[in-house]
Parts: sequence; C-alpha cells; structure tokens
Amino acid sequence: MGAHQVRDGFVELYGTAPEGVWSAPGRVNLIGEHTDYNDGFVMPFALPHTAVAAVSRRTDGVLRLHSADVEGGVVELRLDALAPESDRNWTAYPAGVVWALREAGHAVTGADVHLASTVPSGAGLSSSAALEVVIALALNDLYELGLQRWQLARLCQRAENVYVGAPTGIMDQTASACCEQGHALFLDTRDLSQKQIPFDLAAEGMRLLVVDTQVKHAHSEGEYGKRRAGCERGAALLGVDALRDIPYADLDAALARLGDDEEAVRLVRHVVTEDERVEKVVALLESGDTRAIGPILIAGHASLRDDFRISCPELDLVVDTALASGALGARMTGGGFGGSAIVLAEAADVDTITKAVEEAFAAADFTAPRVFEAVPGAGARRVS
Repeated sequence: MGAHQVRDGFVELYGTAPEGVWSAPGRVNLIGEHTDYNDGFVMPFALPHTAVAAVSRRTDGVLRLHSADVEGGVVELRLDALAPESDRNWTAYPAGVVWALREAGHAVTGADVHLASTVPSGAGLSSSAALEVVIALALNDLYELGLQRWQLARLCQRAENVYVGAPTGIMDQTASACCEQGHALFLDTRDLSQKQIPFDLAAEGMRLLVVDTQVKHAHSEGEYGKRRAGCERGAALLGVDALRDIPYADLDAALARLGDDEEAVRLVRHVVTEDERVEKVVALLESGDTRAIGPILIAGHASLRDDFRISCPELDLVVDTALASGALGARMTGGGFGGSAIVLAEAADVDTITKAVEEAFAAADFTAPRVFEAVPGAGARRVS
C-alpha cells in the first residue's frame, strides 16, 4: 500500500490529514545469522517491502493505533498505562516504541497512527522491526527529538526486548533504519560501526531470490531464547564477554576447552565460523568476485542446520532443490524454525529454480512457497 492510500486511510479514520507519512523496510540478511546478540558481524540489506505510517501528534497522553492489515477498529491506549509484556497483539510493537522513547526521557505526549505493511509477516524478513522503526522515525521527526538512526535502532530493540519480550539482537532495527539502496550493510553489532557495501547483482547477471516457506515463526517463543542463552553460557565457560571475542584461528582450542559439552560446542562453532563467513563475503564483494559468495552461503546453511539446529524440512528442501537446479548458493535467512531462504542464481536460471522449488513443495505436500526477487532498497525515510 502506497503513501497516498495510507494518508487517505488516516483521513478517513481520524477526520483530519496526518502531519506526515513515513516508511521503513523489512530486510533480508545476506550472511551473519544469530551473530548480532553475540556482538558479532552481520550483513543485511533492505527490501523494497515496507511498513508505511501516517502519524500526527497528540497532547493528551493518548496513543491511537490502526492497521489496514488487521481486522478491527482503532486501538486506544493511555501512555501512562503502557507496561512491558502487557500486550500480546500487533499493537505491542508501536506501543513499545512509544514506551521506550518515554523511558529514555523523550517528551512524547501521544499520537494518532494509521499503518499498512507489505513486509510478509512471520517470514523472517523483519516485519516487526519495520513497524518499530517507522514509528520511531515519525515520532523523532514530529517531536524534533534529534536522535540519530543508530539511536532509533537501539530504542526499537529495547522496545522489542523489554516491552514485547522477544530477545532479538540489534540487526533488524539497524537494517531498517540505516540501509541504503543498492547496498548491503556490513554492521559490527558491538560498536554499531557501519559500512555500505555495493550490492548490484543485476549488473553482474545474477539475482537473489527470497523463498518464503509460509512456515510461520515467532521469536518470542522459546527456541530463539534458548539459543541466545546457550551462546551466553558458552561465552561464560570460555571466559569472554561474548563469542565475538573468540578468534577464528583459536576456534579449535576453544572447542577443546568445552570438552564434552556438546550443545556449547555446536553453538560456539556456529557463531565463530559465521562471523568469519561475514568477513569473507565482505572481502569478496569488495574485490568484485560476487559469484564466489555462493559456497559461503551454502556453508552458512549447513552450520545453521547442523550446529545451531534452527532449520526445518521446508527450508532444507528449498536449499537442496535450488542447489540441485543450478543455484550458485542458498541458505535459510532470519531467526529460523520457518520463515524464508535466499537463493543466489544466474539470471538465466531463475525460472528453472523457481519451478523446481515449487514442484518439490507440491510433491512433499507442503504449502506452496512465495518466491520473489530481492533487490536492495532504501532505509527508513519520510515519504510525504
């Protein structure tokens, strides 16, 4: 849904024009999975799919929320009644951002909001982060808070961690807030330093497909939190602040110190090797050897499947079928337990690969997947 439609929807709901319209994208993570809460490296890029919000200020301590994507009327909340983990609905994400801004001392006195999103929900493409970031950017502009993009991302992460109760890292919100069109974002999640890496596959005769398996995942359910706690336990056993602090060259020695703690060995091995994979992909893209990232994507999937154990039959089927049909590389992307896979392919092979994946899903009696091309889009911005 475009900005004009969202603006018109706001007028219909609230009887007056909004003060502005903003958008924030979902994201695909090219490489660097479950490294962000280990102070590691990630490499997402923004999707053209966005959450769009028309917003106006209020002065009476009331937050009114409406989504074109959810059945039901306007939800009215009082700002002084907002409390962590009090809301299990979609409204927790925008309300959590308002709560986080106020907790940080910013004088937000209320808002009227009308939203619509084209980011697929539950597909591992950060629909929740897009929702958070678009609200944060709108309120930052309207209330002239003067916050930088990375600061907005931090506040949105706090909203998701504390208010929603989902123990996610900083990658998704930073990608939505900070990505640039035609680039992937090389982000160090420890110090939030960023580097925009040109990523124009079409110019090199390639495409990146997203295959949404239609298997829904929910971060606030237990498995994601178990992996995060397991990584923190591994770091504690090894005497480091975070698994980022284990150099790749020292991995074998670190694993030997973990002895027969099989879970810790698997989790530590994934995170340390995944950080190394991110740095390899950055080096290859900067040297112009883009096709060579394919095997690194494949290795990343194997690590997520076998060591981190967060894949599922549908994700594995996408990867195996795509590779058997000529793809250069493929892996699951996002938090896992469902969601999406990415497939790097020559442009000429896209139709063949897509057809093969669709036929494989039908043969397995899985729900038909949704396949689309991912082109790096712009980060969050005011659109009117």
